Amino acid sequence: MDQPARACGVDFGTSNSTVGWLRPGAPALLTLEDDKPTLPSAVFFNADEDSTAYGRAALAEYLEGYEGRLMRALKSLLGSSLIDGQTEVHGRALRFRDLLASFIGELKRRAEASAGRTFDHAVFGRPVHFVDDDATADRRAEDTLAAIARQVGFAEVSFQFEPIGAALHYERSLGTEELVLVADIGGGTADFSLVRLSPQRAQREERADDLLGHAGIHIGGTDFDRALSLDCVMPLLGYRGRMKNGAEIPSSLFFQLATWHTINFAYSRQAWADLQHIYRDAEARTELDRLCRLVSRREGHWLALQVEAAKIALSTAPQAVLQLDRLADGLRHSIGQDDFTRATRSLVDQVGGCVATLLDQAGLRRGQVDTLYFTGGASGVPQLRARIAAELPQARAVEGDLFGSIGAGLAVEAARRYGA
Repeated sequence: MDQPARACGVDFGTSNSTVGWLRPGAPALLTLEDDKPTLPSAVFFNADEDSTAYGRAALAEYLEGYEGRLMRALKSLLGSSLIDGQTEVHGRALRFRDLLASFIGELKRRAEASAGRTFDHAVFGRPVHFVDDDATADRRAEDTLAAIARQVGFAEVSFQFEPIGAALHYERSLGTEELVLVADIGGGTADFSLVRLSPQRAQREERADDLLGHAGIHIGGTDFDRALSLDCVMPLLGYRGRMKNGAEIPSSLFFQLATWHTINFAYSRQAWADLQHIYRDAEARTELDRLCRLVSRREGHWLALQVEAAKIALSTAPQAVLQLDRLADGLRHSIGQDDFTRATRSLVDQVGGCVATLLDQAGLRRGQVDTLYFTGGASGVPQLRARIAAELPQARAVEGDLFGSIGAGLAVEAARRYGA
């Protein structure tokens, strides 16, 4: 383009968010925090300072020990029954819709400050399915996101599938035509698109014939966090331990602590009363002492961050060591790559099955696909990448910008739809 685009592309992600804007001679992604193009999708309500922090600053304030509430994986609320509920922050009720509006409004403000202009039009990315196998709930989730975007000041909002956004970004680097399977595996979903890309096709106004199929499943990086936590870490806190009568310790509290957007539910009065009742009748006292310490100190997000760091480490290293001295003095715990693979096998198989179904429904022979394009932070999980690649053994694997491809591609789509 020879002049700046009128609209921006917004990738509101489960773990990280970006905003893209096409203008001559400049990167597609705007800087949002600390000269970085990504803003972690996190909000911290600081009770000590009576303030609100976003992104890396939110995580830093939480880890520094300020009293308050940390909220992550905000996008996971879309399509869930929680979106119409509320939580308590600083003694006041906060609707979850308003929580999302607070973050998306901050994302807009930062993008506008970086660009030096306002944005009234935007193309938002969306997963292939906000909700699996429920078209009505899926439409409601998109409508909710559109309403929130308008609430924070976007006059016109449209949507594009996130893997298509990544495809449009990749297409700008091509010199010849390719049939590409885009594998976009983010924090909350795994989404796939089969698309024909080329410099010539990029000039077309209508691209419907180039899109050969979409598929998605509600499995992403936060699900890998939860699986790793439940299988390898929560047993240290009593998960799958026994009561004195031989029954297994109830699991609901462990699932809450292992799931990013439900961690704060573990701190309710009812949850604490239930834990005290379990403690009295349980055999696993050492483990439950750790659990009581974790809950009483509201360290659930801290533990989830340790698990997330272990997941990331295990994507490149054979072993990760968790320093868990906040649970018990001197407590260390090692997790190996084999443990990670075992904990996530079911998730990996489900994602692999989604890819196989897409290829079959598109009526393509496996050898017809030229390129397998990976984007999204969770696409770096080695066993997941290997399972997807096994469906297309002849395709060339290409790794995109894991955290920026979608936002950059949505900027391309925004320029196409709304012009300069």
